[in-house]
Amino acid sequence: MAKTKRGRALWSLPSRGRGTCPVCSSTRIKLLYARTAADGTQLKVCKKCFKAEQGRIDAVGQAR
Repeated sequence: MAKTKRGRALWSLPSRGRGTCPVCSSTRIKLLYARTAADGTQLKVCKKCFKAEQGRIDAVGQAR
């Protein structure tokens, strides 16, 4: 049977949860994971960058 509810929560997000990842600069990618930089800012990152080193996350957080 089809799973009609799969991904339904993404419909309420702007652009269906897609955008440009601030860490790796990939475009039109799902930004579903939240990471916290050293200065306390929350960043939405892609699945690849969710497991990135904290130094890369902090570098982007300082640039903002």
